[in-house]
Amino acid sequence: MSDLLRGGRLAPSRREIIEFASSIKSDEKILRHIIDINRAHVIMLIEKGIIGKSDGSKILNALLNLRENPVIRLDVEDAHILVEEEVIRRAGLEIGGNLNLAKSRNDQVATALRMELRNEILNLIELIVNLQDSLLYLAEKNIETIIPGYTHLQQAQPTTFAHYLLAQFDVLERNIWRLIDAYRRVNLSPMGAGALATSSFPISRERVAELLGFEGLVENSIDAVSSRDFLLETLAILSILAVDLSRFAEDLIIWSSMEFSLLEIPDEFTSTSSIMPQKKNPEVLEVIRARMSHILGDFTASSIIMKALPSTYNMDFQEATPKLWDAIKTMKENLMMLSELVRNIKIRENITNKPFTSFLAATELANILVRNYKVPFRTAHKIVGALVKRLIEDGKTLLDATPELLSEVSSVFLQKPLIIKSGDLEKAADLKSFIESHNVRGGPSRREVERMISHRKMLLSQFRVEVSGRRRRIEDSIDMLDSFSKYYAAQENNRKI
Repeated sequence: MSDLLRGGRLAPSRREIIEFASSIKSDEKILRHIIDINRAHVIMLIEKGIIGKSDGSKILNALLNLRENPVIRLDVEDAHILVEEEVIRRAGLEIGGNLNLAKSRNDQVATALRMELRNEILNLIELIVNLQDSLLYLAEKNIETIIPGYTHLQQAQPTTFAHYLLAQFDVLERNIWRLIDAYRRVNLSPMGAGALATSSFPISRERVAELLGFEGLVENSIDAVSSRDFLLETLAILSILAVDLSRFAEDLIIWSSMEFSLLEIPDEFTSTSSIMPQKKNPEVLEVIRARMSHILGDFTASSIIMKALPSTYNMDFQEATPKLWDAIKTMKENLMMLSELVRNIKIRENITNKPFTSFLAATELANILVRNYKVPFRTAHKIVGALVKRLIEDGKTLLDATPELLSEVSSVFLQKPLIIKSGDLEKAADLKSFIESHNVRGGPSRREVERMISHRKMLLSQFRVEVSGRRRRIEDSIDMLDSFSKYYAAQENNRKI
């Protein structure tokens, strides 16, 4: 059992108490970062002349050995104490006891969390991009596939499946930009803040930040150890993404039902009933929809943990951290599953051959009355509404509308019959004509959809370059950290020779 911090101010504790408050299990995720932070800190101490090269090289050798052969023990408070104890065991107390000189667990844990989180943000962006790629793949196959568009879950206007998929792409794009913005705030170094007031030793916070791949500092030392808003911000973004994905999953669930019958979910992503042999249940989508609520719960729980805490470090923080990792894990798993599912969706044939879909074009009939017959739109709206009501009452569709019936209905609102050409009625009821006439930017016309697909393909390339560039900058810094670690560690071996 660890007594590294006891025997001075405090008497020894009991194993069950240490294990109760320990964060060692969740710290396993950040152990390698803690080792790297210690390496960068020791290199800085050597370069600033705060510790000697001989002592520094022994400490670095111990850290390099620990990084290659990490250990986890459950009898310590956390991974920070674990690393310090292992260094002392390898280098001795007289030398290894200076590992924590001019730093604290407070700035170290905040730094380690940011290092792991920046990696996870890049992972999330990559997975969202993969889902977007699946959406574009499916959209390209369905540029001319007309489907009903819905408002209030009632059929509204015709659109295309590609147009709908591009909408989902754009929803995901905004989440990527949120993550990129958050990354800039996450990738700042708290190291050197100490417990809360920096250090009286002439340390270089900038050097440590450089070796660890940070783009700058969390400058104010109180803020550096006190804030976990970067954790909440990421959870908030994941919560927005979770809401977005749950809505997308719900659309697919509804549209795959027999009542809507718009699309087919691949068999491997569905299940059947234990008693009803005809059933095809969209179980994977239902699980995705449900698991998005876990992420909302993680955000809520973390916010409540943080609420009303006094400034600087509190042990409450360590109860919020696992919520972040759980939310990220859940989101990553669901993004991967959804990407594969989406890529294999099949649209049912003859969707728009159902009689009631003809009313999707009612808006365009009102537009034609305005455009060709100079009827005020609000009046045209009433005329077409009355026409639709009459047709439904007679068990007919918009395809059955005649100039004579429209003339009869319109006379109620215009005090005279409106004579309309049969060709205008036919054009209004033509769903393909509706789609192509709606060629305003962002609309469902083939030209616009093809333009949007092309533009979004370029956007995916930009996102991939963004992620790879940020990864490369981190890797370059860690490579530099490795080089300096090995250089200073080798000096001990040189002296032995």
